[in-house]
Amino acid sequence: MTATVPGWVEALATHSPPAMDPVVGHLVVVAAHPDDETLAAAGFLRAVHAAGGTVELVVATDGEAAFPDAPPADRAALGRTRRAELHAALEALGLPGTRVTWLGLPDSGLAHHEDELTGALAPLLRSADVCLAPWTGDPHPDHATAGRAAERAAPVRAHRFAYPIWMWPWLRPDDPAVPWATACEHRLDEAARHAKAAAIGRFVSQLAPAPDGGPPILPPEVLAHFGTGRELFFRVPRPDSAPAARFADLYADGADPWDTRTSWYEERKRAVVAACLPRRHYAHAAEPGCGLGGLTRVLAGRCTAVTASDYTPAAVAATRETTAGLPGVTVLEAALPDPHTVPTGVDLVVLSEVLYYLSPAAVDAVADRVAQALVPGGDVVLAHWRGWPAEAPQDAAATHRRLLDDPRFVRLVEHVDEEFLLHVLRRP
Repeated sequence: MTATVPGWVEALATHSPPAMDPVVGHLVVVAAHPDDETLAAAGFLRAVHAAGGTVELVVATDGEAAFPDAPPADRAALGRTRRAELHAALEALGLPGTRVTWLGLPDSGLAHHEDELTGALAPLLRSADVCLAPWTGDPHPDHATAGRAAERAAPVRAHRFAYPIWMWPWLRPDDPAVPWATACEHRLDEAARHAKAAAIGRFVSQLAPAPDGGPPILPPEVLAHFGTGRELFFRVPRPDSAPAARFADLYADGADPWDTRTSWYEERKRAVVAACLPRRHYAHAAEPGCGLGGLTRVLAGRCTAVTASDYTPAAVAATRETTAGLPGVTVLEAALPDPHTVPTGVDLVVLSEVLYYLSPAAVDAVADRVAQALVPGGDVVLAHWRGWPAEAPQDAAATHRRLLDDPRFVRLVEHVDEEFLLHVLRRP
C-alpha cells in the first residue's frame, strides 16, 4: 500500500472537488463485485433515494473468487453469501427495496467477458439518467473491465460517473492517473456515516480472516479509506462529439427541448449576448448551431447578413420559419466544423450552446476555421451553460479555455454568472 488516509484527506482539501448532485432521477450503479457500491458510494445512494430518485444496482460477478485457493464448492457458497450480504447492506442503508440485477459472470475473469458484459449492461442502462460504474483506472482488472463496459453501454443521454476503490490504498493522490480535473465528491452527514459503516459491516466474508487464517480482504487500514465521510467520483466525458441522431431525437415532432422560446434563462442570455457585442453593427455574422432561431432574430437586428446553420433538419426548418421576412438571413443545414457554417469574410461568429458538444479535436478545428474566416478586427462570441450536458465531451469552462488560450484571439469581454459563461474574443 502506498497511500495513507491523511494524505488523501489533504488532497481532497487541496483540490476541493465540487459537490455531486444527488438529484438525478434514475441512477444505475454498476459493480464488479458485491460491496463495491457500498464501499464507494453508499452515502450517495442514500442521498439519491432521499431526493426522490430511483436507485438500481447491476452486479457483474458474485465475488466468489475472493479467496482464489478455495475449492469450487466453497467458491459457490461464498458467491451465495456475498449476494445475501449485499441485500443486508442495502437494508442497513435504508434501501431494502433496491432492485439488484445479478449477471453471474466469473469473478477475477471479467476481462475475458467484456463484450458479454457490455451487451448485458446496454438494456439495463437504457433508461438511466446517471450511470455510476467503477473507474477504469482503478488498479483491479475486474473494476477496470466493468468501467469500460459501462462506458460503452451507457446511452448518450446518460451522465456517466466513475468511482474508485483500490485507488485509495494502492495509489498516491499525486499519481498522474488520478483525474482530479473531473472529480466531484459527496459528503456524508453523521447519520449517513453510521449507516454506511453498518452496511460495510454486513460484508462479514470480506472483513473476517481468510479461511486459511490469512488477512481479510478488507483489513482495517483499507477500511479506513471508506470511513472519512467523503466519497469521490470522476466525471466520464464522452470521447467524441455528440451524435447528430441525438439532436434529431430531441427536436422531433416540433419539440423545443431546452425551452428556448419561453425560458427566462434563454431570454436573459440572448439579452446579455446582445449587450456584450462591442459594435453597434456588423456586416456578416455566422451562427452555427442556431437551434430554433431565437438568437438568430436578435443577430438579424444588428447585422446586414446572418448565416445561421444547424445539422438537425427540424431545427433548420424552425429557424427558417422564425426568421421568415427578415432581410439578409440565410439558414443552412450544416454542422461544425464544416467550413460552410463559418463563411469566409465574416466579422462576427456566435457560438452559443454548441461548442461543448464537440470533441476537443473538433473544437480546435473550429478555432482554425474561425481564425481563417474572420476578418481582422472581427469578433467571436462564446456563450454556454455552466453545467455539463450528458452528451458533451467538455464543460463550458474547458471549452472556452481552448479559444481563450489561442494566441490568434484576444479577450475583450468576460461574463460569468451562476448559469452561463460568456466571452467575446477578437481577431487582431
